[in-house]
Amino acid sequence: MGIRILHADRDAVAATMPAVEGLSNRNGVLHGGAIMGLADHVGGTAATINLGPGQATTTLESKTNFLRPIRIGDTAHARCVALHRGRTAMIWQTTITRDDGKVAAIVTQTQMILEWRDGG
Repeated sequence: MGIRILHADRDAVAATMPAVEGLSNRNGVLHGGAIMGLADHVGGTAATINLGPGQATTTLESKTNFLRPIRIGDTAHARCVALHRGRTAMIWQTTITRDDGKVAAIVTQTQMILEWRDGG
């Protein structure tokens, strides 16, 4: 998908993704699934940075509000911040903007924290 992580720490993750023809919908704009994929990638990255030893994460729920299109040739800019970091779940919000700085989408996702064990 061409996602490039620009910054990642315990409090925020920032990334970009080019809006290319292969990620477009029939209207010539970035497909909503590609936008959601970008948000899931940065949200999962943010959650992973905050895990303890022996833990893993998976997306439990994701909600997207699409506000504006991102045209092919533009860039999607994602910034993900924590809304909640608990013992069994984390909630992350990703704001996706276009090159002109206008918000194109807001994605809120819940990341479940798993205790990862070998063999099952």
